[in-house]
Amino acid sequence: MAPALPEAPALPDDLRARLEAAIASRPKGWEPRTRHRQPDGSPLYTNRLALESSPYLQQHAHNPVDWYPWGDEAFAEAKRLGRPVFVSIGYSTCHWCHVMEEESFDDLETAKLMNAKFISIKVDREARPDVDSIYMRAVHTLGEQGGWPLNVWLTPDRKPFYGGTYFPPEDGRGRPGFKRLLTSLSQVWSEDRERVTRQADALATAVSEALSAAPVESTRVPPESLLREALEAFETGFDPEWGGLRGRVKFPATFPVRLLLRAHRRTGDERALQMAVFTLERMAAGGIHDQIGGGFHRYATDPSWLVPHFEKMLYDNALLALAYLEAWQVTQRDDFEAVVRDILAYVARDMTDPAGGFYSASDADSAGADGESEEGRYFTWTGEEIDAVLEAELAALTRDWYGVAPPGQIEGRSILHRPSPAAAVAERHGLDEAALVKRVAQARVQLLAARGSRPAPHRDEKVLAAWNGLMISAFARAGFAFDDPTLTRRAERAAGFVLEHMRADGRLRRVSKDGVSGGPAFLEDYAFVIAGLLDLYEAASDPRWIREAVALQDVLDAHYGDTGNGGYFRTASDQGVLLAREKPGTDGALPSGNSVAAMNLLRLAAFTGDEGYAERATALFSAFYDSLVGQVTQTSEMLMALDFALEPGKEVLLVGPEQASDLGPMLALLRQTYLPNRIVAAVREGPELKAHAAEIPLLKYKKARRGEVTAYVCVNRVCQLPTSDPEVFRQQIERVSELPTSE
Repeated sequence: MAPALPEAPALPDDLRARLEAAIASRPKGWEPRTRHRQPDGSPLYTNRLALESSPYLQQHAHNPVDWYPWGDEAFAEAKRLGRPVFVSIGYSTCHWCHVMEEESFDDLETAKLMNAKFISIKVDREARPDVDSIYMRAVHTLGEQGGWPLNVWLTPDRKPFYGGTYFPPEDGRGRPGFKRLLTSLSQVWSEDRERVTRQADALATAVSEALSAAPVESTRVPPESLLREALEAFETGFDPEWGGLRGRVKFPATFPVRLLLRAHRRTGDERALQMAVFTLERMAAGGIHDQIGGGFHRYATDPSWLVPHFEKMLYDNALLALAYLEAWQVTQRDDFEAVVRDILAYVARDMTDPAGGFYSASDADSAGADGESEEGRYFTWTGEEIDAVLEAELAALTRDWYGVAPPGQIEGRSILHRPSPAAAVAERHGLDEAALVKRVAQARVQLLAARGSRPAPHRDEKVLAAWNGLMISAFARAGFAFDDPTLTRRAERAAGFVLEHMRADGRLRRVSKDGVSGGPAFLEDYAFVIAGLLDLYEAASDPRWIREAVALQDVLDAHYGDTGNGGYFRTASDQGVLLAREKPGTDGALPSGNSVAAMNLLRLAAFTGDEGYAERATALFSAFYDSLVGQVTQTSEMLMALDFALEPGKEVLLVGPEQASDLGPMLALLRQTYLPNRIVAAVREGPELKAHAAEIPLLKYKKARRGEVTAYVCVNRVCQLPTSDPEVFRQQIERVSELPTSE
């Protein structure tokens, strides 16, 4: 039997039995993540987190810390003992979370101090974004820079009084040592609790005021001028040398390629297109792009996109796939299509659960030659490693193509990137570009196979509803645009997984892991999944997906909607309220749930003809009017919805004869055309048309005239003359925004 946690109360017998059963059920070959081992290699210490499904919480299950998961039990114990609460928030692929775990949370002396003086809680921010957002705002209010791990000290009634991010074990790196900080905060709590309580009350009030929605006194529709202001703001901050926004660190999400593409379409502004295309080119050529395996790392630590932080997040790759896909529709560039396909191939190969859902993330770190964890080791190469895999001529070409040369960028190892244009590399090796591309593709296959024999980074295999919604959109839209049923089927499997395994009593669950789903769903779970279902309807032409989207929107309206002021709260009305019931409207690494909800409402109004959706979209824009006016660079996703709302052209319907095998050149034209502000329904006459028309009333009475595929291009349900001529159809969809609206 494992010893008790140091300086902690003895665990109840029933809990100890459950923990021992959990350890006994671990698969053969399982290695506990701790330095504290019994002689047989089993963990010396086990805490409550061993019973949690979150991979992040499981990483801390064998710390000597008496961790609790977030919940009432921990706060009740804090009240009983009169102790402050320490809350540490992170996620399983967070580099500095790992560092702090090894330095402090797995350190016996630190654990003794934590167990004797505090009640300690671990939170997976990806499972509980509401908790993370509330206490991140508290840390910002204290004047600290945010990040993860996020460490916050609370009173037993959940009010924060101190916080920060990473703390080293001893004073250094401009930060107080963690053990000294614990001692100091414990002393202040014991000697001047009244002052701590006053500070906590004031901080909680400030957080509540910052996050709570202000009442809306009248309807205010944001003006089109905001779209111009956003374009000007991003042009001012644009990095003309490397693309994206100027800065020492580069996050793809901070530069709204898709909004710029819409600006170009709306205004003809060539600068908007140039900024979008150049940024995509530079990212695709940089080390932030996994040149061998596909997909993108989380961010670059330098302005040139060369040296990444090697984490890979599902949501980043979903959003980038959509950006490159829309750029392909605008430019028809083969290299942009290739990036989309590489991203989706990576997700299908490495990030897909056997049941069809998509995993969340992979780590930056992996084991090096000495067994020690190193950031980027899995993804980087030396010239000698490439020479060992490829024959001499191909190895030389590949090293040149990917910029592999001493001294490299990380500990003598090179980050694969594209430093030279293809034409220059081809000339240096006496090849034409087509032959060069073919040879590089051959090398990629061999290098990927060789890389697969290395110790891989940790993969977070929890399935999150929201992030799956984003990736469903990416696969569905790519499947539609490229006319690739394989991609569409991936989206259908994932959507089926979410709806069948992550929904109970009609309501979504946030997380699924190892076949078990749970955790409260949030606004973004509903908004992103609804968006994915609408995209999937257009790609798969199955009315099930419209019905499911409407059903989820009904739940969102009923449990998350702010009926008095418009928009949606992050948490449901029957979820526990923290310091505030947040109503998010600004974008971060992920679009805000309200931004995506606004677009969903506009699309649902166009699909169903139900003006209630359009009215809720107007109320949502009004609720976030001040945010849109004051923060155009932080609301790009909602500005895309505004762009949709301000353009009258929306509904494109294709009807083919009942026995048609496909809808031919009309549908092919629509697939390749950049037409972001529309809905699409493509059906055949007979039972199929009847089933679709039950969900999309505008399809009623439409038919394939003279037995030919017929297009109906409509504006606010007023349709132009039907046509079976692809050229006429092309002209209609190109001028759809010029049509008058109906009353």
